[in-house]
Amino acid sequence: MSDQLHWRCISGCGSCCRLDPGERNEALEALSAEQQQQYLEMVGPDGWCIHYDTGSSSCRIYDDRPFFCRVNNLAGLFGVADEEANDFAIACCRQQIRCEHGGRGMVMRRFEQAIRQPAP
Repeated sequence: MSDQLHWRCISGCGSCCRLDPGERNEALEALSAEQQQQYLEMVGPDGWCIHYDTGSSSCRIYDDRPFFCRVNNLAGLFGVADEEANDFAIACCRQQIRCEHGGRGMVMRRFEQAIRQPAP
């Protein structure tokens, strides 16, 4: 990836809120036993997080969301070096967005545009 890309969350996406354990086994394996329990308690019957508001495509507990819900913590959970954290976060988001919204959809286009903006 390029040094010109800077990970950032975009509003109205919610791709990371799809917690279905059948689709996110690698995420579960990266968590401690306590975190795994919390994660599984957050999975709704439809596979989406129980705190995800489908109407607004937003998290109802965003400011108080668990450690593992914060993309900036992903690298540490997966043992990725700090200097690779940005690229890792971008790759994770691309994968989730592709799965939930498609690789050529509006959400992916908005994400690609956002990550090309200069770092804050």
